[in-house]
Amino acid sequence: MSSTVSVDAAEPPAAPVAGSRSWRRAFGDLRQGWRQRSLWGYLGWQDIKQRYRRSVLGPLWISISMGVLAVGLGILYAALFNTDYEKFLPYVATGLLIWNFISGCVLEGSEVFIANEGLIRFLPAPLSLHVFRLVWRQTLFFLHNLVIWLILIIIFPQPISWTLALAIPAFLLLMVNGFWIAIVAGIIATRFRDIPPIIASVVQLVFYLTPIVWDYSTLANNPNPHVAERARLAELNPVMHYLEILREPMLGEAIVWRHWIVAGAITVVGWAMALLILRNYRSRVAYWV
Repeated sequence: MSSTVSVDAAEPPAAPVAGSRSWRRAFGDLRQGWRQRSLWGYLGWQDIKQRYRRSVLGPLWISISMGVLAVGLGILYAALFNTDYEKFLPYVATGLLIWNFISGCVLEGSEVFIANEGLIRFLPAPLSLHVFRLVWRQTLFFLHNLVIWLILIIIFPQPISWTLALAIPAFLLLMVNGFWIAIVAGIIATRFRDIPPIIASVVQLVFYLTPIVWDYSTLANNPNPHVAERARLAELNPVMHYLEILREPMLGEAIVWRHWIVAGAITVVGWAMALLILRNYRSRVAYWV
């Protein structure tokens, strides 16, 4: 009995195991997800092919549905606001193009882990892989719909200038924000299943509060001071700033750097929140789904 006790006492203490709530594991999850880009890149493309499986036109339906909606809303609201079609149709189409990307990241982001329940439970993969897959899929949708913008720009020429190059960093900024939004909304919605329908209702409301089918500058410069004052409340809508940083260069409009500053500040705060949530609750998602 005594010898057994002495042997046990002589053994070195076990090495401490790193807790699940650690910055190292949170950043490691992001690194591992990026390293598996061949996997989520393939899965994202397969998502699109699967959606239009057995259809004659295939993914072209993405652009067709987008084009019909953009032309229909453009003609309707151009008539309501007594605006020239040549300017308003590209304006609405570009706004819808950007909005579809933003809303897709938010809506699908709230269910990104719930929808991948089987993979999360049985496939040892980083959580960020599913978020990368989501953002990549939305990027492919955006590139498909970009054809509509190009057609309208050819039919209704816009004053495109060198500022068009700013569309690339602007879209990259949208992708970065789509990533942190999916992390935050996805983890919270996995824990509280009432969150996705709430987010869907809020997104629908935000669509009408965002200058997509109505022109912010026209209302802000309205001779009626009450209308102009109320129009400026749209500045409180963060989606508007993300919309404008991309729409302005795509339509050759003057660049308003205020939108870039607001979007950049929100990006920093959003990523700080996303990293904190990923650090604290990443390991619990597998139990919540």
